[in-house]
Amino acid sequence: MFTGIIEEIGTTLNSGLTSGSGELKIAAKLILDDIKLGDSIAVNGVCLTVTRIAGPEVSFDVSAETLRRSNLGALKRGDPVNLERAMRADGRFGGHMVSGHIDNTGILAAREDEGNAVIFTVKAPAGIMHYLIEKGSIAVDGISLTVTALKPKSFSVAVIPHSLQQTTLGRCRIGDTVNLENDLVAKYIEKLAGPRKETDHTKTAELNLETLQKHGFV
Repeated sequence: MFTGIIEEIGTTLNSGLTSGSGELKIAAKLILDDIKLGDSIAVNGVCLTVTRIAGPEVSFDVSAETLRRSNLGALKRGDPVNLERAMRADGRFGGHMVSGHIDNTGILAAREDEGNAVIFTVKAPAGIMHYLIEKGSIAVDGISLTVTALKPKSFSVAVIPHSLQQTTLGRCRIGDTVNLENDLVAKYIEKLAGPRKETDHTKTAELNLETLQKHGFV
């Protein structure tokens, strides 16, 4: 589990992951302080497992599913990536709950200065837009951000100067692909509130006013 608060920007050391799967190598500093083999690191918001540590270099195995769902396959040698270690149980929770399981990618459609912030507009698939609400949370390349505006096929976020400097967003250009992860809680609520399949122990039920009254909640 992650918070979406980026700890440092790493550097991609290899490329060629588009063949279907492979090994991703990243140069880093801060995150290497206390990681070990098997630890989870979010790379551009994608939860990856550490498979090798060699000096300032850390390696991860990347599956075909990860490449289909994210922008990692497009990384080239020298490209910057957002890095975050898994959340500590005794640490502050500064962002929102981020699983590192990317739902889909979006396209940066516009960026506009507004005071000391930059407004990024991202064109996103219907499956992403379905779970978004104004002032809700979205992880963009692993960065915890707040939705400031919604349109039928896009959403906007306001990015402060600190986030522009400490993440890859400051280097993003129109047309770039970004990884998107919806709020985990929203997906669980929808699943639990919807119709349930009949099993040996349960009957099909739907959360509505009639069901609530039947069970004494209204």
